Amino acid sequence: MSASRLPDGGSDIDRARRLTFTFDGRRVEGFAGDTIASALLASGQAVVGRSFKYHRPRGIWGSGVEEPNALVDVESADGRMPNARATTVPASDGIVVRSVNASPTALADRNAVLDRFARFLPAAFYYKTFMWPDWHLFEPRIRAMAGLGVVDRDWKPRRVADQINHHCDVLVVGAGPAGLAAAAGAVAAGHSVVLVDDRTHPGGSLRHRAGEIDGVEGTAWVDATVARLKSRGHIVLTETTAFGLYDHNLVALNQRHRDGRPDTLWRVRPRRIVLATGAIERPVPFANNDLPGILSADAALSYLRRYGVLVGRQIVVATNNDSAYEPASALAASGASVAVVDCRRDGGAQAKTGIHALAGRMVAAARGRNAVQGVLLDDGTTLAADCVLVSGGWTPTVHLFSQAKGKLAWSDQLAAFIPGESIDGIGVAGAVAGTVSLSETLASGAAALGSFGAASSPAPRSTGAEATLGVVGLWPKPKAKGRVWIDYQSDVTAKDVELAARENFVSVEHLKRYTTLGMATDQGKTSNLNGLALLADVTGRAIPEVGTTTYRPPFTPVPFASLAGARRGSMHAPIRRLPLEANHRAARGVFQEYGGWLRPAYYGSGEARAAIQEEARRARQSVALFDGSTLGKIEVIGPRAAEFVDFIYYNTMSTLKPGHCRYGFMLSENGVVFDDGVLVRLDEHRFIVSCSSSHVAAVHARLEEWRQDRFGRDAVYIHNATAQYATLTVSGPNARGLVEALDLGAALDDASLPHMAVAVGRFAGDEVRITRVSFTGDRSYEISIRADGAEALWARMQQEGRAFDAVLLGLESLMILRAEKGYIVIGKDTDGNIMPHDLGVAGPRTKRTGEFVGRRSLFTEAANRTDRNQLVGLAVRDGEAPLATGAHGVEKSGGRLRSIGFVTSSYQSPTLGRPVALALIERGAARHGETIDVQHLGVVRQATIAAPCAFDPDGKRLHA
Repeated sequence: MSASRLPDGGSDIDRARRLTFTFDGRRVEGFAGDTIASALLASGQAVVGRSFKYHRPRGIWGSGVEEPNALVDVESADGRMPNARATTVPASDGIVVRSVNASPTALADRNAVLDRFARFLPAAFYYKTFMWPDWHLFEPRIRAMAGLGVVDRDWKPRRVADQINHHCDVLVVGAGPAGLAAAAGAVAAGHSVVLVDDRTHPGGSLRHRAGEIDGVEGTAWVDATVARLKSRGHIVLTETTAFGLYDHNLVALNQRHRDGRPDTLWRVRPRRIVLATGAIERPVPFANNDLPGILSADAALSYLRRYGVLVGRQIVVATNNDSAYEPASALAASGASVAVVDCRRDGGAQAKTGIHALAGRMVAAARGRNAVQGVLLDDGTTLAADCVLVSGGWTPTVHLFSQAKGKLAWSDQLAAFIPGESIDGIGVAGAVAGTVSLSETLASGAAALGSFGAASSPAPRSTGAEATLGVVGLWPKPKAKGRVWIDYQSDVTAKDVELAARENFVSVEHLKRYTTLGMATDQGKTSNLNGLALLADVTGRAIPEVGTTTYRPPFTPVPFASLAGARRGSMHAPIRRLPLEANHRAARGVFQEYGGWLRPAYYGSGEARAAIQEEARRARQSVALFDGSTLGKIEVIGPRAAEFVDFIYYNTMSTLKPGHCRYGFMLSENGVVFDDGVLVRLDEHRFIVSCSSSHVAAVHARLEEWRQDRFGRDAVYIHNATAQYATLTVSGPNARGLVEALDLGAALDDASLPHMAVAVGRFAGDEVRITRVSFTGDRSYEISIRADGAEALWARMQQEGRAFDAVLLGLESLMILRAEKGYIVIGKDTDGNIMPHDLGVAGPRTKRTGEFVGRRSLFTEAANRTDRNQLVGLAVRDGEAPLATGAHGVEKSGGRLRSIGFVTSSYQSPTLGRPVALALIERGAARHGETIDVQHLGVVRQATIAAPCAFDPDGKRLHA
């Protein structure tokens, strides 16, 4: 390959600003505006990487995101970028560029020896080869060789990546002629526009192919149109890829920066999307078509006109369509010797002076080792060449359209899939829609706007020569001689596709996974259609019958730093804080994180276990003060609120009287217990969901989801008031006396405020809600007050509590009290299989007739198994230590131990003077009194199955 920089030309580079960098230790020169790829080509660097599987030498093939070969690691002052595409990364002074998957360099890769054993390493060979005697013997080495590039384990982003949420009227993806026409039409109609393009400069094909619009040369029209958009305040984002189109027309963009900043993630929600994403030139199938020096014809033209790089001196162009003749003419005009091998019998009509056209001929094989040196034609003729350009037709970039669940249609005229039926809110324009001429392309841009276009504003029109295509199918053929490469990056050959078909992997999705066709970082942009065509031929089907694989985001790789944004450290999982945190710290509270909340685990500076035990003991003897502000306080309001909570809860809640509350479960759709808690009914149309502290966000989201599914906002309104209120709990035998001392103006006797009832009082002029519920088994009151009034109430509670020997209660001691009573914590005493009847609450399952979330799943075969794990208590012998949480109950089966459940909670009870434990044990409800073995870390102990409630089973202390 003898690529070189021409003495002039190159619209994207600034020849007054030179730069240098190194590639695999070799000095490379370039200009500002170069990409790494264009600078490497200009320096004559033929081999830039090695293929994934066989470590074959690979050169630059494309000029943009479609590039399958030129992946490099880039080190600069701003850090290291692994697996960057050399065609999209700007060259800059002083960077260090290294090839990936090569040792030590791309040109001299010691692993190239693998290619000699290629016949023994066909598709899926490892599935068959390494099963005996044990896959795990080979796995470490295979995994070490897998993948491309090396991740720096010590890398940390120096700056936080920005994430931007944006709304606009029209989002146009692709700033080629179709996209610019659409953007101009939307602006003329008075709409806000965001225009994005993955190139450095807008214009698409007009930047390197001939075109004239409204009497103005193509690039001048592009510049004027972009300037007009910017001057009117619209957003134009270059070097930005729309990598995903998600539900409700959410489009995700990744914007690259040249100043060292991390990429920016944009989440754009437009009212209308125009996809003007263009098309990608296909490779031509022939033997050894992966050699360095074989490029896309359109890429060669782009390098010539954008960067002033002539990709070769003796060039062969292999094509099946008219679009290859403009690159051929331009290269010939720049001093190259050009021969066009056109497979069409009537091809060559587009050939101009200086081009040798060979019609009705095809390239059968490329010749060369580390670079192409010539080609063999199908008639036996040999042509010398230092560069081969291929143009096998154009594949519309339908990825985003397909991600939006759009269906594709086959076009015989284009020999490609194009968007089929239209999708609401999305229009397609330009080459992705199947247009060929500039006139068609510009018209499609205006039409893609739909009702967002300006009917009175004339669309731009082409006034120059029009392009034609005249493509014929040029697909890989079965049993071709030599190795015909389909997927350059994953090393998939035509023989691999044929092998998959012989082994009955005839589904396109199975083909993809069996051969890895289209699974590389280029997502099959250059390989998929050739692979589908070959599978169709081998299996005797038409290409549309074979179909396509699923197009999944991202369209191009997105840096993890961009996806993470500011979500690292405390920003990844922000700690939620109590309104009274400062007060708890002043009381020597020792804080830990529980379910996302920073809460006092216990109080005091002494030994933790002793402090926790003492708090639990004193709480049972007198009265305890506990900050329960983390409990959910989600209001459900509206004329159909009662119907809504009935649907959400496992228990019937609509029969609950105002001023009372009821304990209940929420289930997932699979019948598993999702959360538990108390539902408070304030009046006929207003409820408060008091859910678990760690589940507030999830429950809120769940309520909103089901409200939107079944109820309108005029029927049910949901408001999460958790942060607006503090909840302070008084619990213990003296709880009533202490609350009466607070003088809240509410009657607290059992007749006026029985257990599971609600009263309203006042403190310092503010309304407070007093709920008589208990998570300790003792008489308890939860007092909810506006968060800004909590500090005064907490101080008053502590002041009045001195007369009752009140103790501050941390979460760890609360866990002991609730375990003594057999009260569960969802996610700790339950897992992803536990249903309500496993917890002893079977009534609603058999008695309720109305629909509720998870109902049908409660009657499945799995739900009715007799060997389900059920909640029980476990008792150990006197004087023994508590069981380990997570220890498994075991029994012998067939001479081997098997698990029959596990310990979920285990504590030393200071009140009972012995350990208490809760567990999920197989058939546990019917096994009370049975002694089982419990194993932990190889040590086996005995425990007796008992009722979950170990303290005050009659519940007398609730009214003490």
